[in-house]
Amino acid sequence: MDLTVRPRKTRAALDSARKAASRPLGDEADGSPISEREDQRTGQARATAVDSPGLDADESLAEFRELVRSAGGEIAAELMQRRARLDPATLIGAGKVEEIAGVAASTNADLVLFDHDLSPTQLRNLEAALPCRVLDRTQLILDIFARHARTREGQLQVELAQLEYMLPRLTGRGKAMSQLGGGIGTRGPGETQLETDRRKIQRRIDQVKLDLDAVKRVRRQQRHRREAVPVPTVALVGYTNAGKSTLFNQLTGAQVLQSSRMFATLDPKLRAIELPSRRRVLLSDTVGFIRNLPHTLVTSFRATLEEVEQAEILLHVRDAASTYGAEQKAQVEKVLGELEALGKPRIEVLNKIDLLDAHQRDGLAAREQPRHEHHLVEVMVSAQTGEGVDALLAAIDKALFSDPLIETELRVPQSDGAALAAIEGGMVVHLRKYEGNLVRLVVSGPASLVGRLRKYRVRDDSLPNDAWDTRRHVEPGQR
Repeated sequence: MDLTVRPRKTRAALDSARKAASRPLGDEADGSPISEREDQRTGQARATAVDSPGLDADESLAEFRELVRSAGGEIAAELMQRRARLDPATLIGAGKVEEIAGVAASTNADLVLFDHDLSPTQLRNLEAALPCRVLDRTQLILDIFARHARTREGQLQVELAQLEYMLPRLTGRGKAMSQLGGGIGTRGPGETQLETDRRKIQRRIDQVKLDLDAVKRVRRQQRHRREAVPVPTVALVGYTNAGKSTLFNQLTGAQVLQSSRMFATLDPKLRAIELPSRRRVLLSDTVGFIRNLPHTLVTSFRATLEEVEQAEILLHVRDAASTYGAEQKAQVEKVLGELEALGKPRIEVLNKIDLLDAHQRDGLAAREQPRHEHHLVEVMVSAQTGEGVDALLAAIDKALFSDPLIETELRVPQSDGAALAAIEGGMVVHLRKYEGNLVRLVVSGPASLVGRLRKYRVRDDSLPNDAWDTRRHVEPGQR
């Protein structure tokens, strides 16, 4: 569906029109007449769908095509309709319904998919008029989620979303099937099959919610255990098929599934990584977002997306080679707003730079980066080749605000092997000197580890410029 609309006459547009009308006809910055530029603006507005702002009809159709292929479907035909308004009965009108029925019959199609959400009435009318099943966009996404859910938690979340979507769409089904009572005075209409189905679905929804509450309790307990040892969490978020799983594998060395299909991975994953400062963080991979992501999915996957809410930093992975990256970013931020996580510090990770030529890379690096209080920095990486990963780790290291780095001087007995091992494993050693049975060190490390070794600290203030006259220099990161 491509819903054509007339451009809204905002105050800014009216002021611009008045100024343009006061100028001579040919006095334009680009040399084109006013009427021509107005036609261009009007044509651009007509080519934009209301339900997919920022995406034209062809891009929206291409994305929907990828969804169908991710669900394992084979496309027999594609039809597009441009309308001024949606038909309340069938969405597309009686004439288009007849055309789709003919195409479905000639191609032996067993399923008609709509890149639009259908109301219960529209879905029922279309199923009655077409010779095959009908699914809308939300049902297709739910089917993809059901195919890719592997863990018990993921299956519960998908089932909850499916049941919540199905419940209001039972209207009109099973009216003729009523349970009549027996005996004198019990010949009423009885309970219809519709009411029975609704009650069964509602009971199942309540049970699934209880099971998901148990999952939340387990996650909360695991989070409390992690908080006992301060290890911050960094969450990967982004549009589906932006390369989050590939980047997760590149950073952690894991072997999670990475696929070009949408929503290839649903179940949450958590791995520890080491930063250049020797601090360790937990990297969390989350489900990808998409345009018009069904609200039932956001609600159902709340348990999984709690990692986003609890993360200290969000890595917003974006497809640098996409032609509509700005629209994808807007959709991700919309979902983050629903999760109340939009205010968290974010690092914009521009992925897939290996698909760009040198000119495109230079233009991407030279463009003015958006600045606001929650935006930290943009990092260009290639999760496939590993280019830019070191810069990304350094950016994460710099952005962490919990358990900050402290530079201090320690004097540790050589006999205390546990303390020396903790220093080598969790701190960066800048200077080292042996004085009899003591090892004198200038280190930088997390405040939590420095606190555990506070009995070995020489001073609490910063080191003087003339630290030692005779010292052996150790490169940062050298063990």
